[in-house]
Amino acid sequence: MTNKSKKTIGRVDKAEFPELGLKEIAVKIDTGAYTSSIHCEDIHEENGVLYCNFLDKEHPNYNHKPMVFKEYNTIKVRSSNGIAQKRYEIKSTIKIFKKVYKISLSLSDRKEMKFPVLIGRKFLNNKFVVDPQLKDISFNTQE
Repeated sequence: MTNKSKKTIGRVDKAEFPELGLKEIAVKIDTGAYTSSIHCEDIHEENGVLYCNFLDKEHPNYNHKPMVFKEYNTIKVRSSNGIAQKRYEIKSTIKIFKKVYKISLSLSDRKEMKFPVLIGRKFLNNKFVVDPQLKDISFNTQE
């Protein structure tokens, strides 16, 4: 039995991250991952402030502008091979299906990955049902 309040999302889509100034970013929906992560480079902490560059020079939305965060957490993320890694996590927003949601994003070097953003269960729970046969449902309903 499906829950009518949950929206169906496919295995991949595109989303906006309004607070980060990022539009049409490819996202992979991953029910195997607990946390969501976004591709960053040059991640470093200085005097209690976190700095990073979202995406990389090959991405069309790359703007060379370092982002600065005064509020962030340090979390442990266990990869699929079982290795725990310390990562920084920020709170932000994601716009998908024309609606803005709060989201926690761990900052990670995803350069070798096909998708710059991975959306995990922590965000998906109680909001979405994943249909792996579908893709770009939210993006195709944007106006």
